Amino acid sequence: MSLDVAFSSFPTLSTDRFHLRRTQLSDAEAFFQIKSDPEVTSCYGREPHSSLQDTENWIRALQDTYAGREGIQWAITFKTRDFPIGSCNFWPLDPESHCAEIGYELNRTAWRQGIMAEVLPTVISYGFKELELNRIEANPLARNSRSNNVLLKLGFTNEGTLRQRIFFRGVYEDQMHFGLLRKEWVKATAPRR
Repeated sequence: MSLDVAFSSFPTLSTDRFHLRRTQLSDAEAFFQIKSDPEVTSCYGREPHSSLQDTENWIRALQDTYAGREGIQWAITFKTRDFPIGSCNFWPLDPESHCAEIGYELNRTAWRQGIMAEVLPTVISYGFKELELNRIEANPLARNSRSNNVLLKLGFTNEGTLRQRIFFRGVYEDQMHFGLLRKEWVKATAPRR
């Protein structure tokens, strides 16, 4: 598959417990629960949404991003219930360099349940195999230890700290820079003999 296929028909993905599908305007209430939670949004240095309209506008922007072939955002739902508990994305996509940044978030009620440890490998594999990426990056805040630890467990390399990169709530925050190459992922996920 290539970017042409990914942007002509939205790619849906699945794991043992979860379904990853296109984010829809009808998901606004579910995502407002996530986006309006200051503890969730503080993890990535953004102010919470103050209204359902904010979340609806965010979803419309996601749809425009996909239509413009700039990124792909999946809603994460349990297979048994089509109600988003989080999201995962590749944005921005850099087709010339075969590179993308991965991002993710979860409703706080779903934290510490191994959800991202299950979902992210599927998304990463899709990126390397189907989108033909060579590199996937992630840039969490330095204080977001849960996210940093997930990335390290998935084989990402901590490539450095962007000191005082993000200004959030009157404080300059350090941002981590992680990278994972296709050859590293292939080696790490190859069947052992």
